[in-house]
Amino acid sequence: MKKLIAGVVLSFSLVTAAHAAEAAKGNPEAGAQNAAVCAGCHGQGGKAPIQGTYPKLSGLGETYLFNQLRLIQSNKRQIAVMAGLLDGKSEQDLRDLAAYFNSQDMPIGQADPELVEAGQKLYRGGNMATNTAACVACHNPQGLGNEPAGFPRLSGQNPGYVEAQLKAYRAGERSTGAMSQIMMDVASRLTDEEIKAVASYVNGLN
Repeated sequence: MKKLIAGVVLSFSLVTAAHAAEAAKGNPEAGAQNAAVCAGCHGQGGKAPIQGTYPKLSGLGETYLFNQLRLIQSNKRQIAVMAGLLDGKSEQDLRDLAAYFNSQDMPIGQADPELVEAGQKLYRGGNMATNTAACVACHNPQGLGNEPAGFPRLSGQNPGYVEAQLKAYRAGERSTGAMSQIMMDVASRLTDEEIKAVASYVNGLN
């Protein structure tokens, strides 16, 4: 377990250093002008997606949002429903969009009472039996993420989206860079029940 924690801390440090110099510098006002098309799926301000498997974009973290928009634009992260939507956008356009969505408040949901205990245990303490690192190590005790490192906010995120992404990491279907490698390792150790519990827990975390 000590080796696992050391590995997570080392990976965290390396990713933090790598992304700190690449912190997004966007203009929220300019981003708002280009965000109308996003509202069709993610809701006004990215706060109310039309499906539970779509992410809330509000308050996720500017660095994380910019990096994901860039990956989607380059097709390194393939999302069928977003194909072509970012074509023609400049890097500054993407930074502005990231700044806009990050400036919006994240609505907090309600965790399933039957899953809170299991989700909280995994989020805060991991699972020593399977050498699963705690989510809190990278995503903050309140689920607020880590902006310099580009680790996203989880607090308030749709549980259906979190569940789908953890399963995608576990299956190796979401693999884009150093952060994905960390998540793929963590997710590979999670059962369906654990994924469901922690996804529900972070929805109500604040």
